[in-house]
Parts: sequence; C-alpha cells; structure tokens
Amino acid sequence: MLWQSAFQEGPRLGVHMYETTDQRFTMYTTPWCGDCTRLKGELRRAGVQFREIDIEHDPAAADFVIRVNNGHQSVPTLVFSDGSTLTEPSGREVMTRLAELDPLGEA
Repeated sequence: MLWQSAFQEGPRLGVHMYETTDQRFTMYTTPWCGDCTRLKGELRRAGVQFREIDIEHDPAAADFVIRVNNGHQSVPTLVFSDGSTLTEPSGREVMTRLAELDPLGEA
C-alpha cells in the first residue's frame, strides 16, 4: 500500500479507550499545531477521511482532550470508532490502527 512507504515513524503513545459514535475517527486539533497540520496532510494525501474538531472553538472538546491526556491539552488527539485514542500519532500509527479496526478495508 502507498501509506506503508509514506509513514515511517514507530509508536509513541499507547491506546486508551473512550466512547465515540464516529464511523472512522475524529481528530482534535488547533490551527497553530504543526503536528496537526503534518498529520492532516499525510492522511489527506493517503485519501483518509476524518472528522476534525478545533478545540480552541469547542470548550467541551478541549475538556475531553485534557481528560484523555492526563491533564494535558495535547493535539492531535484521535478518537476511533471503537473508542480507542491515539495522541500525537504518526501517519503510520493511524494507518495501522485503522487496519486493525477494519482489516478488510470495508469501513
């Protein structure tokens, strides 16, 4: 697959569980976050669709991010369809997680 050569970083943070109703995943971001911009670009180039929430304009989302990240407002924070989260992941980590959630690529 194309993403295998495009994303070379290894895992950084663990997976946590939280409830979500989104079909693929939601990405919590800020407009000034360089890691957010990088990850969004990588995922869009790979054709991955996601929901984006700017935590600077959504206090409830900011509170959620703080809760998920042990008191830190770390972005990007992603919440997947099974409720698991990744914080500041690489593109490869996201693609791996999506493949784990949908190994046949049917979602």
